[in-house]
Formats: sequence, structure tokens, C-alpha cells
Amino acid sequence: MKKLIALTFAAFCTAAFLSYSYKTPAPQPLTSECYVSCFTSEIMDQFKAEASTASFAMMHDNPIPYVAADPLGKAVTFKAADGSNAMGYEIRSKKKSNKWLFVIQEWWGLNDYIKKESETYYNDLEDVNVIALDLYDGKIAATADSAMKLIQSVKTDRLESIIKGAIAYAGTDAKIYTVGWCFGGMWSLQSTLLAGKQAAGCVMFYGRPENNVEKLKTLNCDVIGFFGNKDRSPSPEVVNKFEADMQAAGKKLIANKYDAGHGFANPSNPVFNKEAAADAHAKAVAFLKERM
Repeated sequence: MKKLIALTFAAFCTAAFLSYSYKTPAPQPLTSECYVSCFTSEIMDQFKAEASTASFAMMHDNPIPYVAADPLGKAVTFKAADGSNAMGYEIRSKKKSNKWLFVIQEWWGLNDYIKKESETYYNDLEDVNVIALDLYDGKIAATADSAMKLIQSVKTDRLESIIKGAIAYAGTDAKIYTVGWCFGGMWSLQSTLLAGKQAAGCVMFYGRPENNVEKLKTLNCDVIGFFGNKDRSPSPEVVNKFEADMQAAGKKLIANKYDAGHGFANPSNPVFNKEAAADAHAKAVAFLKERM
């Protein structure tokens, strides 16, 4: 009798598991065609739509907890374009300089990995002010689920207001350079567009590129991008279209492509591609130095 009960219970558990597995299939990445054709709205709305999917979240391993020791910079507050306060992590040049590098966070927020990367660029470049912008107003995500919620809550108007405020904070004679990863790669390019004639160089580590050719025509500097051939966000198809769009806009894009997946150079990525990341960083620094 006990054996019969045990067998019945085991059969019930197996059926329940199979039923659950059938009802909740593993999330599938978007097709190559969809990455090009499914998103036709404003670029941040496109990113929000993609970032709300389980397949996008699965591309991101949660960052290992990290607290920077002996920081070079300090927290600063400046006025956003809407008059409210905005924040950042700033490292001032030892010599007076009108060169400013805006460092744009990943989708996790302005964590200590981004601050550390800001310090690396500060040390690699000469006589430059570095400011890592806090686009989440102090909020930081530690898991993909919390990052998804932050992305959905942030407003494009607020992001642009912070960036415009940072441009004003740098000054009217400032030469603006930008660098960012993933979400930050997208906003590195958008920041460059917002900087207008002050823009002097844009570095994109992947990130969804602007697909409005008329907007791209307003660029005032060259762009260097680093992309993974195994990435699905942006996919190789999106990168190819970006190259075509930049050519149509009459703007210079230096596209570097690696045999790597999503986030291969992200500062917060615990499994980043060291070889590709090192090569990309060296090229990014050389690109910026040539334009400073």
C-alpha cells in the first residue's frame, strides 16, 4: 500500500513538473530581423521595450559586490536643465582644462565599477576632467530584475535634462567627449547629439544606436564603436544598419567588431572578455587622445 502511494505521489509530481515546463517555456531571444524592424519609435522607447524582456535580462550576469578603495574623485551636485539637482562622480584635471569626458553608466546605475573605470580613463588621458553621470538619481541595481524596473521607471526627459545640465556645468567653451557601455553606449551617442557643436568625440561600447538618419546628420564629431558578433543587443544586423545610416548621414563611424557576446567589456560584467575588452579600451583611449 505504501509503495502504491509513493508511486502515485511520484507520478503526480512528474505530471505537475511537465505541465509547468510546458506552460513556461524558456525565453527566446528576438530574431535578427526583429532587431532591425520591430523597433520604430524613439530610441529610449525602443530600449525600454527590449529591456523589459526576459531574454535581455538573461544576457546580464549580476555584478559581484564591489566597493572602490581610495577614490580619486568626489561626488558632485549640479543643476539639471529643468532646475532640479543632478549628481555625478567627478575627477578634476590637475591643470585647468576645457576637455571633459562624460562617462555613462551601464543599466545597473552609477556603481563603483563605473567610478573605477572613470579613474582608469582619467589616468590614461592627459589634462581632462572626468565626470560619471548619475542618470538614476542615486538609485543602483544589483540584480537584473531590479535593473529592469529602474529602466522602466526612468524618463527620457529626465535623462536629457541631466545631460544638458552636465554640459552647462562643463561650460560653454568645454570640449565634450563621451563613453558608455550598453545602456550607456546608447546614451553616449545621445549625449554627443545633445552636446551639439561642443561634441568632440564619442565612444560607444555597443548599445542601441540612433536609427534616425536626420538626427545623425547633426553629429559634430566622429564616433568609434565596439560591437560583438555574437551579441543580440545590438545584433550584427543592427550594427550593419548603423554603419549604413552613418554613411547616409555623411558621418564617420569606426566600427570595431569582436568574436564576443553581449557586454564583453562591461565594467560590471563578472565574465567579461578580457582580451577583447583590453583591445577595445586601448583603441578607445587612442581615439580620444587623437581628438584632444
